[in-house]
Amino acid sequence: MRFFWTFFWSFLLVQMLTYVVSSMTPGATYEFMPAAIASVVVTILIFVAAAVIPNEPAAKH
Repeated sequence: MRFFWTFFWSFLLVQMLTYVVSSMTPGATYEFMPAAIASVVVTILIFVAAAVIPNEPAAKH
């Protein structure tokens, strides 16, 4: 389920970001597919970052 919800929220947020940026940029148009591809990339980057970050607590200094 975490894969689904991560993709769901990244899909919605990237679509919203693309729409807002294209609305504020003169001459730009909103396109669905580039934002959908970007949301897949964002989802993959989130899972890679979660896999790289260690789960152990930091040692006290």
